[in-house]
Amino acid sequence: MKKQLTVYGILILIYLTYNFFFKIQDDKINAAIDIIFASLIFGYISYLAFTVLKRMNKKT
Repeated sequence: MKKQLTVYGILILIYLTYNFFFKIQDDKINAAIDIIFASLIFGYISYLAFTVLKRMNKKT
């Protein structure tokens, strides 16, 4: 589980780094990139939840 949390932390760091240092001036493209990043992060959260539930099911 530590590996998955490390990957999640890296995704958040990439998102924050992009927003602070590499922001694109065009608002439409910037919004699209933000939406893509947010989708990846929330998708990974759902993957983590699925993995935790799967492991809990194996223990019972």
